[in-house]
Order: sequence, then C-alpha cells, then structure tokens
Amino acid sequence: MFGTTISPYLFFWQAAQEVEELNADPAATALVLDPAGARRHLRRIKLDTYVGMGFSNLIALVIIVSCAATLHAHGVTDIATSAQAAEALRPLAGNAAFLLFSLGIIGTGMLAVPVLAGSAAYAVAETFEWKSGLDLKLLEAREFYGIIAFATMVGVVLDFTPIDPIKALFWSAVVNGIIAVPIMVVMMLLADDPRVMGAFTVTRRLKALGWLATWTMAAAVVAMFVAGG
Repeated sequence: MFGTTISPYLFFWQAAQEVEELNADPAATALVLDPAGARRHLRRIKLDTYVGMGFSNLIALVIIVSCAATLHAHGVTDIATSAQAAEALRPLAGNAAFLLFSLGIIGTGMLAVPVLAGSAAYAVAETFEWKSGLDLKLLEAREFYGIIAFATMVGVVLDFTPIDPIKALFWSAVVNGIIAVPIMVVMMLLADDPRVMGAFTVTRRLKALGWLATWTMAAAVVAMFVAGG
C-alpha cells in the first residue's frame, strides 16, 4: 500500500514537468530568481497535487470496496490472473464484464505508460545530464526518447513471459516502497536547504509531516524485512 501511494516516479514526474514548462516559456524564470510570482505558482502546484492525490485515493478506495463486495464476499481471496480480477465486475456488467475490464486496462495503460516510462526517462537523463523533455524533437533528445522506447518494449515483452502479472504488480509496489525511503530522505534534505530552495525552504509544518512520512515508510520497510526474515 505504501509503495503504490508514495511511488518513486512521483518525485520525478511532476518536478520534471514544472521544469519543462519553465524552459518552454522564454519569459519565465525560476521562483528562486523571481520570488514575486511564487504565490500564484505554488497555489497552482498545491491545487494540482491535492486534486491528483484526491482522485487517486478515491479510485483506490473504490477498487478495494468493489473487490471486497464481490470477490471476497464469494470466497475469492487469491487472485492470480486478470480474468479473476475481471470477475469483480460481473455483478455490475454481467457477460460484458470482461469487455469492461479490458477497456479499463487499456485506458490505464494509455495513462500509465507515458507517466511511468517518462518519469524513468527524466530520472536517467537528468542523472547523466542528457537533454530531456517531451517538448523536444526526437533527434534533439535521442537518449531521453530511447529510454522511453526501451521501457515500453520491456513492458511489452513481459506480456509474453510466464511471469504472473498480479504478482509482478505486487512486488513492483514492494520495491517502490523500499526505494522511496532514500529518495524521500534526499528530498527532505534538499527541501530544507536554502542553497537549493532560496527563500522557499519547507515550512515547519510540512517539514514535520515530511519527516513523519519518511520515517513511517522506513519503519514499514524494516518491519517487512524483520517479519520476512
């Protein structure tokens, strides 16, 4: 649950998009250099974050409740295939359950693939100081688009392997939860560093909440290894 809620790609995607929009506007400057426009931009970013996280958690709640009211209520507690997951829609859609589930999977893929592959491309490209940005043409950022293509192809190849997709989703969330801890630590240190943030270092309230979330994630990781070992 922690790994799907606080996933590492979230730390790269939104920040990279903000930088991309900044670079695309010749008249725009970084907030550190133009603090006068900070209030408006930070309000927009805050609203964007609240709305996005609100909808994501609402959707997660709906998934949990619908599976509990259908699959779990009928004794189905071990879902190993997409076909079993689609059965959760049968009380609502009847024989069209699999069509409805397929449309949902395709829609999710169309939404998730650009974000997941894109965030990986941003992270790797920025690490090696390659040109990055979806506003750039293919030849202007070959490495960046190459990473997106490679990540997408790896996802396609996985479809033709015997790997259980449900277990793959579960373990990818576990890995995300583990990796998120050091990233959160670095993020909190940067957010409190005036050399990086200028006048926009994190407030005391957000600093306390941020470190609380970080140590909660770290405690969950340690508990997982202790319980499993």
